[in-house]
Amino acid sequence: MLWVALHLPLLSLESFAATLLDADSSEASAAQAIALVDEHRISAANAAAEAQGVKPGLKRATALALAPRIILGQADPARDAEAILPLAHAALAFTPQVSLQRACEPGTAADTVLLEVQASLRYFGGIDPLLQRLEQAIAPLGHAVRIATAATAQGAAVLARVEPPPCCLNLASTRQALVAAPVWLLGPGREHWEALQGMGLRQVGDLLGLPRAGLARRFGESLLAEIDAAFGRRPDPREAIVPARLFESRLELFARADSTEQVLHGASILLARLVAWLAAQHSFVRRFRLLMHHETRWQQGDRTPRATALEIPLAEPSRDSAHLLVLLRERLAQVKLPAPTLEIALQAEDIVKRAAPNSELFPTRQSENEGLTRLIERLQARLGADQVQRLAAVEDHRPERASWGQRADAGVRLARSMSRGARRSAHVVDSEKAPPMSSSRPVWLQPVAEPLAELRSRPLLDGRPLSLLSGPERIEAGWWDAELAERDYFIAEATDGALVWIYRARLPLSAAGANEGGWFLHGRFG
Repeated sequence: MLWVALHLPLLSLESFAATLLDADSSEASAAQAIALVDEHRISAANAAAEAQGVKPGLKRATALALAPRIILGQADPARDAEAILPLAHAALAFTPQVSLQRACEPGTAADTVLLEVQASLRYFGGIDPLLQRLEQAIAPLGHAVRIATAATAQGAAVLARVEPPPCCLNLASTRQALVAAPVWLLGPGREHWEALQGMGLRQVGDLLGLPRAGLARRFGESLLAEIDAAFGRRPDPREAIVPARLFESRLELFARADSTEQVLHGASILLARLVAWLAAQHSFVRRFRLLMHHETRWQQGDRTPRATALEIPLAEPSRDSAHLLVLLRERLAQVKLPAPTLEIALQAEDIVKRAAPNSELFPTRQSENEGLTRLIERLQARLGADQVQRLAAVEDHRPERASWGQRADAGVRLARSMSRGARRSAHVVDSEKAPPMSSSRPVWLQPVAEPLAELRSRPLLDGRPLSLLSGPERIEAGWWDAELAERDYFIAEATDGALVWIYRARLPLSAAGANEGGWFLHGRFG
């Protein structure tokens, strides 16, 4: 067996830093002094805080005296547990045997993810390509990770805390690395560290030559059990995690968010968690929801809504975090918060399972349509879903009434059409439902038919005569709605070689009988 351990040494600080509205970049958060408080004492501090003298164990008042502008947050194991779960979801894309390893300190959340990857090595081409792809998968989550490999689960969890973490591929190298590991990396070893240090027992190898019965009486059976599990001398079963059927992740903000730009920072973190959850199930999302919980004034008669829900539908299922973030940014730009936001949540229920896209040497029709589909999604996010329409066929022979705009949905592609000439909406055509276009009719239609001058009954375009190539195609329709149309359509060629679609009216256009007959330009061939 071969285990990979992903240890997060700064999990608590990173989960708290994600709630800060001004942490738009990792550089900005690293420059700000941040520390966590547990029972009025500092439990964790970042490098910027330690540079000012703030270290774990100090009292809260002392830390504020050393660094007056430090940001202090409350340690929250539940927040840490929710932050490490996406890392486990990302690992599930490589192996189904993924489990969590709790931290050494009692009462803390898990800070290490364990993967059993022996059966996955052949698929990924070895341990090095697997680790490389694993690092790429967990990078968007924004955590500092130490990665170690070992022949046992407990051994990998211990060695991941060593600096630098070793890469052991068999049991012999695992045991050799464990012998030199500090004894305080073991759970019971940290509990009895002062006694062990006083006895000169600083490394795990120092314990191996001592009588087991004496170690058990003085430090407990748990110390021996952990050593035996790490060295592969006893079974160490692990319970594999199973992702939830529906996705929901929450993020409580450290300060009030007064604008959607501030909300977007926290939403980007939740989107990264969503993508990791989708990868664990080899699924794609078709619709997700962002909930923004507002601050209420707690006054009688206050009508401020408790939350604002923002639905984000997709024309094509996706799990591309960059694309999902672009859609969310477009929708948030149109939202005006009725009150400051204190907490945000991301929910996803409408998902679909499908095979992952293959890498293509040359572009195909599917890859080309993907770009058009994403353009439609961005137009829907910016203009509104009702403003992006597709052409739907209508049972009418009159060209100007043969189609109409309908709300676009999945499976659509762009079509250039001037038949409706809309300025405030985009038109698309369904590639599966739209009727086949006749080659004798153009795609581009004039919004209103343009009268043409004549010379000896011959139509003129821009003062130059047109040559009739084919026709007539007679259309007689509209008697049922008092808009009767009797026309003879022709395909004509201009002097510059352009093809146009013209017709000759067979009835007067006005009750007075003026402009009887005559030629009209109705479309152009692209």
